[in-house]
Amino acid sequence: MKFVLFYHSLYSDWNHGNAHFLRGIVKELKMRGHEVEVFEPENGWSLKNLLKDHGAEKLDEFRHYYPTLNPQFYNADKPLNHEAILKDADVVIVHEWNSPEMVADLGKKKGRFGYKLLFHDTHHRAVSDVESMAKYNFQDYDGALVFGKVIKKIYEEKGWLDKVWTWHEAADAELFSPDRDQEKGGDLVWIGNWGDDERTEELMEFLIEPVKELGIKAKVYGVRYPEKAKKALADAGIEYGGWLPNYKVPEVFAKYKVTVHVPRRPYVEMLPGIPTIRPFEALSCGIPLICSPWSDEENLFTPGEDYLLASDGNEMGYRIAEVLKSAQLAQSLSENGRKTILERHTCSHRVDELEGIIQVIEATKSTKKTA
Repeated sequence: MKFVLFYHSLYSDWNHGNAHFLRGIVKELKMRGHEVEVFEPENGWSLKNLLKDHGAEKLDEFRHYYPTLNPQFYNADKPLNHEAILKDADVVIVHEWNSPEMVADLGKKKGRFGYKLLFHDTHHRAVSDVESMAKYNFQDYDGALVFGKVIKKIYEEKGWLDKVWTWHEAADAELFSPDRDQEKGGDLVWIGNWGDDERTEELMEFLIEPVKELGIKAKVYGVRYPEKAKKALADAGIEYGGWLPNYKVPEVFAKYKVTVHVPRRPYVEMLPGIPTIRPFEALSCGIPLICSPWSDEENLFTPGEDYLLASDGNEMGYRIAEVLKSAQLAQSLSENGRKTILERHTCSHRVDELEGIIQVIEATKSTKKTA
């Protein structure tokens, strides 16, 4: 089959976590013999920031890590060349970062070119910004792929689309693989962006204060850290590493003994059951993981075996010390986490699900034709 995907960026993961999962999915689709074309806007904010801060050499580095991926650009201010882009497409997937105009336009062209059309939602706007979601026209869409059951329920209750499938993010288990025997350069590493004050208090309680209290060697990577955040890191003796390309995350995890997951407040309060991509990648790399509170309502993992939970900052400090002290506990978490990913949460699993969804759409269309 030929897949045509419209996403914000495949090249850049600068403050753009959707690129992580998409890269693995495109890799897997290509490995199975599908033809895949990914289109991203020429002046997307993520790529613009990446080039401004780190230069065009990062695009060459991307190609080194993902030699089979070749995203194409389009000018968002000009009409798409629909004939060239869509004429042979079997499946078109449109990500929610695209404009309402783009979403509607691809829906209108569906009848002409005959592709199956899916919307892909990986954000909390369905609960945090319903007004912006109402601007989308899904009239001609075959369904939506959403990254958690709570989002699926909202789509169904709002009547936005007739068919909605839960399609969780997952790890590229080939790239994100364990290397736990490497000599360690520190105790704890955290990889994540500071963001828009969506987890400032949580980062202080579950990351910065426990590290300061324990006096361990730690490093943090990410972007959009205000000066007050950098000062708090420095006061706690935590090194700040700036932006880290996501494809280098496995190499960094290999050099540390433990990591933590501190989800943003909207995910904890409004989207229970959605962990985001970071825990999938950490568990896939086999680094022991400790999480601040979030509810695994969809039973994706096994708390206490795949990762540890800390109910508050004091318990986080205790859990970190426990993992650093006990090689047996660290090894158990490492092995269990990787095992769960390989059994249930790889990009291969998600492509299996996607192919199954496409078969359902085809069967539904066949039924309608014979009715």
